[in-house]
Amino acid sequence: MSFGLTFEAWRTAAGESWPAYTRHSFVQGLENGTLPHAAFLHYLKQDYVFLIHFSRAWALAITKAETVEEMRLAAGTVNGLINEEIALHIKTCAEAGIDETALFATEERRENLAYTRYVLDAGHSGDLLDLLAALAPCVMGYGEIGAQLAQSKTADSYNEWISTYASEDYQQVCRDVGALIDTAVARRLGSDPHNSPRWAILCKRFTMATDLEVGFWDMGLDP
Repeated sequence: MSFGLTFEAWRTAAGESWPAYTRHSFVQGLENGTLPHAAFLHYLKQDYVFLIHFSRAWALAITKAETVEEMRLAAGTVNGLINEEIALHIKTCAEAGIDETALFATEERRENLAYTRYVLDAGHSGDLLDLLAALAPCVMGYGEIGAQLAQSKTADSYNEWISTYASEDYQQVCRDVGALIDTAVARRLGSDPHNSPRWAILCKRFTMATDLEVGFWDMGLDP
């Protein structure tokens, strides 16, 4: 799969942080069905809160955009997060007797707080590239994990979650975001971004967000 040249370069620069995220024991539990259901529900509740802040970060991307196309894709992503991805969390938790009011009232864990505020701070203190570098690990990582688990899963316990991120709709979101990142980088850093003084900073932002994803999975295993 290819989610864009910039993403591939950032993923490579992240080194061992990337497989620590995409092959985490939480992910392996989804793959083989051994993840305790209580841990999955705990993760979903925290991820609901995460997606609220993540939606705000993508809304911030609209104000950081320099073209209508950048604005349009950021706005579409906000819509997808609020009206589609969050819906899976609401449905799954409702089946376990947890309604959306209870979800919204979930107390935010420190790991969640650290990650979401890092992303928002990247956007508030930097430009669109800083924000996209912090947003990319979540978007692309879930696409990579979903596609990977759809091919390798050995149990159907978490089939709906896996199918959501393996779906063609979500894979297209990843490709669209990858294209947005590539064009945003070219617009701001030129045709040779790797030699820009900003490149190392953007790689570091991406890696930090990836490490925070690892922490989020760790939190998921600790209801």
